[in-house]
Amino acid sequence: MSEETTPQTGQAQDESALAYTRAGDAEKAPRQKLPKKMYEAELLRLQEELVKLQEWIKDQGLKVIVIFEGRDAAGKGGVIKRITLRLNPRVCRVVALAAPTEREQTQWYFQRYAAHLPAAGEMVLLDRSWYNRAGVERVMGFCTEEEYREFLYSCPTFERMLVRSGIVLIKYWFSVSDEEQERRFQARLEDRTRRWKLSPMDLESRTRWVEYSRAKDEMFAYTDIKQAPWYVVDADSKRRARLNCISHLLSLIPYKDLTPSPIELPPRRDSKAYVRPPLSEQTFVPDRY
Repeated sequence: MSEETTPQTGQAQDESALAYTRAGDAEKAPRQKLPKKMYEAELLRLQEELVKLQEWIKDQGLKVIVIFEGRDAAGKGGVIKRITLRLNPRVCRVVALAAPTEREQTQWYFQRYAAHLPAAGEMVLLDRSWYNRAGVERVMGFCTEEEYREFLYSCPTFERMLVRSGIVLIKYWFSVSDEEQERRFQARLEDRTRRWKLSPMDLESRTRWVEYSRAKDEMFAYTDIKQAPWYVVDADSKRRARLNCISHLLSLIPYKDLTPSPIELPPRRDSKAYVRPPLSEQTFVPDRY
């Protein structure tokens, strides 16, 4: 990877960003939007398979970590929601850590993540992960050069250790074009229910597209290892990204259908001997609708 150059400003920076994008990303032909009916039918089918995978993970005592990284507004959260929608939160849980506390900043860097590693029969979805150090911390100057370089060298060792211990480690990078990211940012600004998704870091990332690209490329160069490779999801189409990611995830873990046989509910016991207290003694939520 080439050395970083002195930051540019104005038109020169825009031209540099355009050149970098064209050099790093292949031209993509416009694709038709996936029909909603087709998308929903396939999503339901995949979610049924996820339930089977969940039962297999629980039965076999597997320990699974799935990392979701990528650009801001790339659709990571949307995929995570679709994965967990029909699953048992005691088996499949989401971990999305806030910024480290003062105490955590003094710990071994991976320590606060290690506390959330799965036990037998669990799958953990990391909505951002220890790769914050190679991304936002690197670009925004939240870590020193020494801390950053140490991460690049120690991260592959840490991940190989996890895999040797029996953990299934899967890493996804959600790739979105600058045009599509900008469109999603604008949509969030216009929607009051989604405006909270635009953090100060998101807004700052708009002006640092090239820096984030360089950071991602160097991160891949060090951490795209055989034991835990990066899988890139083309996320310009949210529907396709969700289906492609879930389908791929299912393909990585061989599983069998352990769906329980249909259950016949037993008849209820006769409760005529018990007299319940009057409803007037209970406090109800107002019936407004």
